[in-house]
Amino acid sequence: MKNISKDALAIIKKMQQNELNESIIYKKIAKFAKGEENKKTLERLANEERAHYEIWKNYTNIEMKPKKAKVLKYTLIARILGFTFAVKLMERGEEIAQEKYEQITKEVPESVHIREQEEEHEAALLDILDEEKLHYVGSMVLGLSDALVELAGSLAGFTFALQNTKLVALSGLIVGISATFSMASSEFLSAKSEGRNDAFKSCSYTGVAYLLTVVALIAPYLIFSNPIVALAVMIGIIVLIIAGFTYYTSVAQDLKFSSRFLEMAGISIGVAVISFGVGILAKQLLGVDI
Repeated sequence: MKNISKDALAIIKKMQQNELNESIIYKKIAKFAKGEENKKTLERLANEERAHYEIWKNYTNIEMKPKKAKVLKYTLIARILGFTFAVKLMERGEEIAQEKYEQITKEVPESVHIREQEEEHEAALLDILDEEKLHYVGSMVLGLSDALVELAGSLAGFTFALQNTKLVALSGLIVGISATFSMASSEFLSAKSEGRNDAFKSCSYTGVAYLLTVVALIAPYLIFSNPIVALAVMIGIIVLIIAGFTYYTSVAQDLKFSSRFLEMAGISIGVAVISFGVGILAKQLLGVDI
């Protein structure tokens, strides 16, 4: 073992373990990633991470084993949410690690070379953003945002006007399914008019995003008998959906999370509050009592 400080050695051990984990993860993802260029890039990243592991091993003289839980975690994320999201999420961890390289530069000259290669990883990752999911993020955002705004408003209005969770759920389901077909068909016609060959895929992503949102927002009215409780839970679900989707796109496309989240949440919840007020007003003016 080379003569280095205890603090530097502790950092190196963490680096070594991290490089080994990531080299295994890249290799596993490369096996099922679509596109030859994507596979080649991931294989190259895996080989570089393995080389970094060997450099750190020269300092620790320790042969490590990959952390199975971490490998499984990112492999599952890649399969479910796409390899771009999984790799970008993992690279965020490497950005934090680069700060530690600065602490050991004097004792470990190789850390400079490794940091340079890690920075190249970022550029390489930009080239593998050729994943179908990301091509249709715009279509998913369209379906998701429209469903959140339109259906949240409708359900909030129905909540006070009807004051019966089963009736609200039934009304919301009718509105939601009709709107799903309407939104999907509009996206199809729009894509066709632009001369795109992916019109069906585009409208499918829009329709599926809309329909899943419909199901999620109606669910509280099928579970709870108190309409106000159901409304509160629905608003909570809106916040969770927006937070989840915004986080996904912010990681996969290197976008800011906070501004996008606040914008979508503000619009959706604002419309729901206004519609709730419209429901109160409509009930009072029309004198309807259900």
